[in-house]
Amino acid sequence: MGVITITQEFTSPIAAGRLFKALILESNNLIPKLIPQSIKSVEILQGDGGAGSIEQVNFTESSHFKYVKHRIDELDKENFVCKYTMIEGDALGGKLESIGYEIKFEPSNGGGCICKMTSKYHALGEHEIKEEEIKAGKESAMGIYKVVEAYLLENPHVYA
Repeated sequence: MGVITITQEFTSPIAAGRLFKALILESNNLIPKLIPQSIKSVEILQGDGGAGSIEQVNFTESSHFKYVKHRIDELDKENFVCKYTMIEGDALGGKLESIGYEIKFEPSNGGGCICKMTSKYHALGEHEIKEEEIKAGKESAMGIYKVVEAYLLENPHVYA
């Protein structure tokens, strides 16, 4: 089993705590409202949303996928860090055992933040993970981030 690690970083004009709350703590409520054409619901199947919890993202019929399940491995609300693992779902494509994610929001000058993301793709057996598959996943995640960022910019009172 091979592991491919991808890191990426981007800046946002949104404060770290606010973006963390919207994208991590309140994502099960916010994301389906902002992207109803792709995401039907986000359900907490086990736990209270903290470390050890299992959540399921259900996609709409127009999506390439039906669902994915994530396990929350660590949730540090004070330092704006979340580690979680995609443990099940058709997005793993029968080629991946799991995908581990670490997301950290760091305050930056001017009131915004720097978002640092690390993704670890754990292949099943001898499967090779193709760069275009990773790129598609990154683009999808960035699309969600940009939708949430735009919403927060348009609604400065939300999650303030």
